[in-house]
Amino acid sequence: MTSTVPAPPTAADAPPVAAPTSLAPTARRLWRRARWYLAFLAALLIGATAVAGLGQDRRYPPLDPRSYDSDGTHAVVALLEQQGLKTEATTDPAAGPSGPDTLVLPEPDLLDPAQLRAVAAARHRRLILIAPGPTALTALAPGIRMSEGEGSLPYAAVRSTDADCSLAEATRAGSAHLGGMLYTSGSRGEGCYPRGHGYPLVSTRVGGGDVIVLGSGAFLQNDQLAKDGDAALALGLLGSQPRLTWHLPDYAAPLAEDTPRKTFDDYIPNGWHWAYYQLVVAAVLAALWRGRRLGPVVSEDLPVVVRASETTEGRARLYRRAKARGRAAEALRRAAAHRLAPALGVPLHAGAPDPDALCTAAAGRLREQPAGGVRALLYGPPPTDDTALLRLADDLDALERQVRNP
Repeated sequence: MTSTVPAPPTAADAPPVAAPTSLAPTARRLWRRARWYLAFLAALLIGATAVAGLGQDRRYPPLDPRSYDSDGTHAVVALLEQQGLKTEATTDPAAGPSGPDTLVLPEPDLLDPAQLRAVAAARHRRLILIAPGPTALTALAPGIRMSEGEGSLPYAAVRSTDADCSLAEATRAGSAHLGGMLYTSGSRGEGCYPRGHGYPLVSTRVGGGDVIVLGSGAFLQNDQLAKDGDAALALGLLGSQPRLTWHLPDYAAPLAEDTPRKTFDDYIPNGWHWAYYQLVVAAVLAALWRGRRLGPVVSEDLPVVVRASETTEGRARLYRRAKARGRAAEALRRAAAHRLAPALGVPLHAGAPDPDALCTAAAGRLREQPAGGVRALLYGPPPTDDTALLRLADDLDALERQVRNP
């Protein structure tokens, strides 16, 4: 008897291998993800280009006599010119005319030692220094120094303050908005608008003229002239001589080494500190609110193909671990009802068969089990333990077999 040996399987008989699925994002997906960001960036570039093209107004630094902005000083200069004073601006304080004139130095700390000596030698009738440091005070206003008394602050907020001195210009103006750096008057000077242990305005005699030291030039700005006696004080200090020379500082020049540098907080108004704290609190609350929310559903291709039986077993283990007997029983009953409905000719409405029609049809097919028993099996209460859940699964299988093979 000859036995035949089966031939080994060939490559043609092997089961087909599924083509690997690439998880790399395609160009279409990248475009769909980035199109809104690209649109926002394009709108931002268009807006920036439009602002740069349309905004041709020239910007000047604060306390510039050519500036019409709120922090400029063009208004006070225009008022002085209406009264007949000659005004001019210069970039070199040593080149200005000497004699009966007033020289305004908005940033005296930006002058080098040679320029400070030249200004001191020019002997102007009135020299106005705005927020000078120790170097400028030593060269141009000897005897006046920055307030460093115990318990005092070298800087005070700008607010309305009474003059409380005998200086003629301050007495006529009354209360005005003074503040900024604080100074001591020394033995030969006189301080006005006291704030603590210092003064934001100090007047002293140097040589044949007088020097006015201001802690801040806020009362000279365009938006401050209409408040209190700011306009009267500004016109009185700047208009005492027939000629006014306004120095235009070179802000690119380095500061002197002994000049106290202003910190970032010095340029922030007091009210903005509270706004900053409110923004921080709002950001924290927004982070807590958004952190509790789930992100959008992300569709992702499965890297492997999982058999249906493994998926069913895994879901069953999850139901058992969570003790979700009600969810498991509902899934079993819903699946059984969907399989019984076509066999009994019961149509589906909104994806599910009508319970009454399904139970009546099943009872009519079995003839031995009433409709109430079928309803209790398909739509009854959830099982109370694992044994009841297993018994329910067996009863559902038996019901299907009986309906298909009555």
